Amino acid sequence: MGLKETLQSDLTEAIRSRDELTSGTIRMVLTAITNEEVSGKSARTLSDAEIITVLSREAKKRREAAEAFAEAGRADRAEQEKSEGDVIARYLPEQLSEAAIKEIIATAIATSGASGPAGMGAVMKLVTPQTAGKADGGTVSRLVKEALTGGN
Repeated sequence: MGLKETLQSDLTEAIRSRDELTSGTIRMVLTAITNEEVSGKSARTLSDAEIITVLSREAKKRREAAEAFAEAGRADRAEQEKSEGDVIARYLPEQLSEAAIKEIIATAIATSGASGPAGMGAVMKLVTPQTAGKADGGTVSRLVKEALTGGN
């Protein structure tokens, strides 16, 4: 069973159990997936890897919204966004630890022979496929920059 089918099955279960948070969040995610499928010149079915990318993007939106609401003093809305992010996180691959990301970066630097900030693009090209959906892009970028400038 693919990831989209799992989401649809879990949506049915959430509706049956009257779990409004889960059902509402899964509906939003399925809508985002459908929008991604029909965008562009021709409709297509997304692979699980592409669905993980959509899920990661939706989780990031929830994280950023929760931070914005918290800063604005809207704890109730911040908690709602955080709860929605937690539901989405159930469907994402386990996140990599910072140590694991640094290991991947070290290997990529050795493979590409990059040194200094000018080699960031080459390193990111090798690191991104290995961390996609498993780590925040901003964190990966920061760690690559630190590794290349000797900021560890």
